[in-house]
Amino acid sequence: MSRWVLSGLKTGIKTTHYPAQQEIHAGVSPGLPVTGSAEGRTAEICPTAALTSSEGRIEVNYRRCIHCFRCVRSAESAPLDWQQGYEWAARAADRPALETGAFGRSLNVLVVDAGDCGACLSEIAQLTNPYYNIHRLGFFITPTPRNADVLLVVGPATDQMRAALKKAYDAMPEPRRVVAAGVCALSGGIFGPSLVSGAGAADVVPVDVEVPGCPPPPLAILHGLLVAVERKPSAFLSSPSAPANPVEAAP
Repeated sequence: MSRWVLSGLKTGIKTTHYPAQQEIHAGVSPGLPVTGSAEGRTAEICPTAALTSSEGRIEVNYRRCIHCFRCVRSAESAPLDWQQGYEWAARAADRPALETGAFGRSLNVLVVDAGDCGACLSEIAQLTNPYYNIHRLGFFITPTPRNADVLLVVGPATDQMRAALKKAYDAMPEPRRVVAAGVCALSGGIFGPSLVSGAGAADVVPVDVEVPGCPPPPLAILHGLLVAVERKPSAFLSSPSAPANPVEAAP
């Protein structure tokens, strides 16, 4: 035990260099499948209907992908390509841009659990630990919507949480941004739409930024927060009526 403490004191606190530099350490992201040729592959292998076959290509709907790896590891189909990045956040094209300098100071983030299974909340909790330390970037978690600049929503918006989510959004001052994190918050995931669950946060509040993943890793959520306040470009384009497809991010 004493050797462990001494080693920790000598090593010091290690904090990621992201966003100043790309994080390349193993384990920071589970990755996502990549849209590609449909030759020798089947979309039916996906348990959440995240894969569709169209014009000789397998299209990936990142609002539904749960990182099950079946499209990569299954013996029934040729594997899809896989990318290990984490800058997945997409800004909604129909949402207005921020005024210049609107979020030029420290930002308060209100986290709302709209029926989350606990996985996305666990990843968000990592953002305040020494390794990710979002405080260094000016992000702070707040318990009240009246002080919040960004609403970070997880979960499919269950019936029990719809009214609470709407009240939290309405209580936030302008300008405000909504970030939906995780496939449940984007599409309902494996829980919805159903009898007691919605099809994501957009059913209740206007979503400005979408962060796919099940759960999205901490750096993907951090990228979503940076996209929300326009300190990072959107990593891929998406629209409510079509699957989201990765595009090259702006430098």
